[in-house]
Amino acid sequence: MKQVIIQQQCPVNVEEIAFSETTYESVDEIINMLKAKIEADPHITYISTFDHYDHTACLPHGKIANGITAAKNLLFCFGPMIPNPYMMALKPRSMGITQTTDGFVIAFAEAPLPIANSTMSAWAQSIKNL
Repeated sequence: MKQVIIQQQCPVNVEEIAFSETTYESVDEIINMLKAKIEADPHITYISTFDHYDHTACLPHGKIANGITAAKNLLFCFGPMIPNPYMMALKPRSMGITQTTDGFVIAFAEAPLPIANSTMSAWAQSIKNL
């Protein structure tokens, strides 16, 4: 096993949205909206939705930070190319959608594909709809 550094760092993009900035009331509503955007784009494939909150809550020693009331990952793939085997470590994409007592936090790791970053940023910003 060897370690290969593809990027010097893995920045995470975060959009924090207060309840007063959106009409969405739950993580599931946001997931459904984002899933519809994914399914409408022929270049993106929906994979799954993972309930990270439920998974962690069921673990004997699972810990969830105070203020987090729901947390799911939306898994999908842009995947227009596989330029080398190492890039597989960066695929597929995941957006974390977390509900807190104050609102929502949308987070995703920087993707090696610029169009993926701009698309995910636009999706996250579209949740602020008030």
